[in-house]
Amino acid sequence: MTKQILLPAVTSQDSHDMDDLHIVEYLNLPSLPEPLQRMLAQATTPAERDMLLMATLTAASACLPNLYFRYGPTGKRYYANLQCFILAAAASGKGIANQALEMIRPVEAAYPTLIPGDSTFPAFFKRLYENGGHGYVHESEGSVITEIWRSQAATYNSILRKAAEHEQVSHNRVKGMQVIPCPQLSVLLTGTFSQYHHLVTSIENGYFSRLLPLIIRDRQAFDGRYVVADGQADAISRQVGQQLAGLCTYLSRQQGIEWSLSPAQKQRLAEHFTTEYKALIDMLGENFHSAVVRMAIQIERIALILSALRLGSTFAGIPASNDASTMYGRFLCSDADYSTAELIGSKLILHMAAAYKMIEGEKTELVPQIETSCQKQMLYEQLKKEYKLQ
Repeated sequence: MTKQILLPAVTSQDSHDMDDLHIVEYLNLPSLPEPLQRMLAQATTPAERDMLLMATLTAASACLPNLYFRYGPTGKRYYANLQCFILAAAASGKGIANQALEMIRPVEAAYPTLIPGDSTFPAFFKRLYENGGHGYVHESEGSVITEIWRSQAATYNSILRKAAEHEQVSHNRVKGMQVIPCPQLSVLLTGTFSQYHHLVTSIENGYFSRLLPLIIRDRQAFDGRYVVADGQADAISRQVGQQLAGLCTYLSRQQGIEWSLSPAQKQRLAEHFTTEYKALIDMLGENFHSAVVRMAIQIERIALILSALRLGSTFAGIPASNDASTMYGRFLCSDADYSTAELIGSKLILHMAAAYKMIEGEKTELVPQIETSCQKQMLYEQLKKEYKLQ
């Protein structure tokens, strides 16, 4: 039996006073796959847990080759790959997302997948092509991405959108044409709203509905852990990475393994979005249509990742849950993992709605900014009534 991992107590607020955008606080933590529990145990605040949740899921999504599900009337194959942007103010603790990068290190040693975000488009495409269409971009400084992508925004936007749908991408230059028939690209970026806005300039931009935003509004107090840190977090992430590396190696040797929701879960997903769709469209308008429709795919991706992480425990000698089973050659999702994925998706759609409103001009600052004129007024008011000329 897998040992239960106890997560640190929430320090910022009680569970009855949760921000609607928080995610992990609403999850049944003991039911999560053991590797994910271990990653989340490194966080102590709701904001950190949410960032680490999405960072872990996104990084893990890059390490599941040949594991797919079918979606839509044509039964098109979709893979686990997520693309996520964590939006938070400067010095708000976004660095904890880098534990996902530490998790990837053991995988990278045997299955090259990392692609630097600080790459020109030809270099980026070349690396993705050499990796067989598989890639993971992890950038903790949004400014790095926005600066280098700004001059090639249209080109990058196109490849990221197509990769999200696993559509063929090609690059034709004097030296010849390179074609990637089924790109499987995962992307994790962290930065401020202005940096996010450089990538998603409008809601009509097709990347809006494909890039999952995680908005962190919490103000981060000074954390004493940064003073006394002993490196244990990196060690935990790498141990989880060893499990993931074993699973990745196994999957890379397969021709293809189909994962699927059960018929009851599919019906539940359909009913969930029938209700969710009408409510969100009534609230935000028809322009939000694509975000809601594509979230159904994202929920299946998240459920697939959770199922794979649960299976991954087997490769470290830890028995997998009996909930994960196979039938007729298919890898089936457990009810626990589907419920978790549905809840995460329901929360992420609220994050997308918040990003939608910010893009549309109803901008709510992650941390209230003080205008220059206000700063001068505040300084003036703090001056003494009388003071020496010196």
